[in-house]
Amino acid sequence: MGRQRKKDIAFPQARLDGGGIAEIRPSEFDDGFEVVVDGTPQSHVDLADPSHLSFEYVARMGAVIDQLPEGPISAVHLGAGGLTLPRFIAHTRPGSSQQVVELHQPLVDLVREHLPLPRDARIRVRFGDARAGLSRMPPALVGSADLVVSDVYSGAQTPAHLTTVEFYTEAATLLAPHGILLVNVADGSGLAFARRQAATIREALPHLAILAEVQVLKGRRFGNLVFAASADPLPTDWLPRLMAAGPHPAKVAEGAEVDRFVAGALPATDADATASPKPSLSLFER
Repeated sequence: MGRQRKKDIAFPQARLDGGGIAEIRPSEFDDGFEVVVDGTPQSHVDLADPSHLSFEYVARMGAVIDQLPEGPISAVHLGAGGLTLPRFIAHTRPGSSQQVVELHQPLVDLVREHLPLPRDARIRVRFGDARAGLSRMPPALVGSADLVVSDVYSGAQTPAHLTTVEFYTEAATLLAPHGILLVNVADGSGLAFARRQAATIREALPHLAILAEVQVLKGRRFGNLVFAASADPLPTDWLPRLMAAGPHPAKVAEGAEVDRFVAGALPATDADATASPKPSLSLFER
């Protein structure tokens, strides 16, 4: 009997609000699993080793998180996916307190059933729109969070209302002065959307670093850029550490490089924002 073709295999599925389909598939590249929504891989989960971050942009986010002061942290995640980064933080920083906001409860139910969280993980999931969820965070979290992560997609695009000065200003109110905002931005040739996002984020948090694969940061192919922003200056020793952490070939832009990257782009507001551009099929790389 021949090997069964993947398209003939029934994977665990859930129908999302609005009719999309989420499913969990074994990874083709390792022993982990992928959360796939309408055919687009959204998350990778390694149950045996939560510190293993397979997607390049997630690994870059993990590298930034590793630079935060040692010990437990408080974190807010906008967008759940496979709960990859909450698992990473719970594993590498035991005792951390984490809040997750996710629009689709069926997605979280699917993930919890088939990719269960560790019993001792202090991860609370709240359901609803990511922006609305910011105002429902515990009062004690305002001005004290070490980390806010914005990685929200509707289908394969970030909704426009999660790309504006008003949104990032509201997210920034949760952060302690040393706290870091991490944003996943996907863009392609010319990087018009990413440049505008850089200008937008700096309206709320003036200190910004950009992490990406070299060709992506040059706008030569579609891919993910990680924006790390803070109210306080980012430590200068981060740059060589982040470069060394990879994935390679790595590039970290800061200071004058970010100024040149913005290059006169205007911040996006609630009145004129647009959703992120649609990704190519090769967006998620290992």
